[in-house]
Amino acid sequence: MTTTVSFEFFPPNTPEGVAKLRATRAALAQCAPEFFSVTYGAGGSTRDKTLATVLEIAAEGQEVAPHISCVGASRGSIAELLESYRASGIRRLVALRGDQPSGMVHHGDFRYASELVEFIRAQTGAWFRIDVAAYPETHPQASSPAHDLQAFVAKVRAGADGAITQYFYNADAFLRFRDDVSAMGVNIPLVPGIMPINNFTQLARFSEACGAEIPRWIRVRLAACGDDREGIRTLGFEVVSQLCRRLVDAGVPSLHFYTLNQATPSRELWSAVAR
Repeated sequence: MTTTVSFEFFPPNTPEGVAKLRATRAALAQCAPEFFSVTYGAGGSTRDKTLATVLEIAAEGQEVAPHISCVGASRGSIAELLESYRASGIRRLVALRGDQPSGMVHHGDFRYASELVEFIRAQTGAWFRIDVAAYPETHPQASSPAHDLQAFVAKVRAGADGAITQYFYNADAFLRFRDDVSAMGVNIPLVPGIMPINNFTQLARFSEACGAEIPRWIRVRLAACGDDREGIRTLGFEVVSQLCRRLVDAGVPSLHFYTLNQATPSRELWSAVAR
């Protein structure tokens, strides 16, 4: 089985960011990705920018999967967005609960991603391929690993076609999660999310916010690099390329890179793994 690749972007906020993302896409298009995905800000805060980025990617002839998050959203606003994507020929979505913006009290019409998936299916039938999120190391807000597994299964039973995981650096966590959901009768494609390591401070901040574990041995080795940026990049490439190779050897269907709108780290990692 051949492992494929996909890449995630965030919608840029400035003309300079738009130009940079175009260059990034052009570079990553050389990897023949299955699709590009575009994130959606908390509470739909980047809705218009996400839509504009998605339509531009589609116009370039690439398959694109917009994220849709439902926290704070109404059924009407989600239905309107789905119709916009369907009218534009978009056939793939990443359906998420999303993070609640600071100060927001009202959850909107949806509390869970499973409700969003169910709504998308009711509105659009089989038009969209729907991917959902998965958390090999357990969602940080889950009351227990068992509860988190049940929430994931609920998304699948609501109509999800596949799942993309939160990033991780412990392959055993992903493989154990895959076994656990298989034992629960879930056999949709599980795609590992991959985060390149280029900036230890930034990575630590991201990981604290999303509950992704950085194993102690990686933290110690990265900390030993101090301000040596090239040393951090070299170590990061070694760690993440080894992770990717193990996952590919374990038969994952695809790898999904969180690019942070940068081409080089993800392209180099994929080139090392794909050859």
